[in-house]
Amino acid sequence: MIDLISKFLIASGLFFFLVGTIGILRFPDALTRAHGAAKADTLGAVLCILGLVLQSGFSPVTLKLILIICFLWTANPTATHMIARAIYSKDFEEE
Repeated sequence: MIDLISKFLIASGLFFFLVGTIGILRFPDALTRAHGAAKADTLGAVLCILGLVLQSGFSPVTLKLILIICFLWTANPTATHMIARAIYSKDFEEE
């Protein structure tokens, strides 16, 4: 049962990576591309890592994977915010 749930989580994560990639290609401007990519990338990575957590069982690897999830929840939105802020401020400097 754990294998099935783990495979489902990893497949769901890969689906969100695919949706984020399509969003980067389809959205009209840089701000919406950054938003779509950040949301899908964070969710896809967390789902894939949760699937790996289930596969690793209770071990030191599990703790490391959970720490990676915490880092991703902090770093991805922060980096995307800074990139979007730079894009936004550059757009207003040109006018």
